[in-house]
Amino acid sequence: MALTACKVRTTGTALRVTASVFAAALVLAACSSGGGGGGGGSASSGASKASGTRVTVTETEYGLKLSRSSFTPGTYTFVADNKGKITHALSVDGPGVEDAKTKNIQGGQEANLTVTLKKGTYDLYCPIPGHKQLGMNKNIQVG
Repeated sequence: MALTACKVRTTGTALRVTASVFAAALVLAACSSGGGGGGGGSASSGASKASGTRVTVTETEYGLKLSRSSFTPGTYTFVADNKGKITHALSVDGPGVEDAKTKNIQGGQEANLTVTLKKGTYDLYCPIPGHKQLGMNKNIQVG
């Protein structure tokens, strides 16, 4: 009988350890998931620490306003600031950067997108279906 009780205790301990390891794995997975990633190029999005030159992109229905108009090659963090009432996002396409985008953001929210721009023309736009065609589109020249 003492042997049975010992097995029960060991099994109970093993279950607690297994549950603890599983819970820790879930926490690590949640903390390390990026969310809203994009295509190629050097890009990151979400709540990652901003790096490079900060450029605010104010999004409204239906337009984009950039905090700067002059760009040289280098790393930029575009801060998509949704001042509108509906969901928007920000996407960047150009030399070395293809379909890099933020997650979808609700009105009043922001999301960061860090990309390395080379010399050339880039298209910044809202990838929500129909928004680009309604005016949420800017081309920038990196010289």
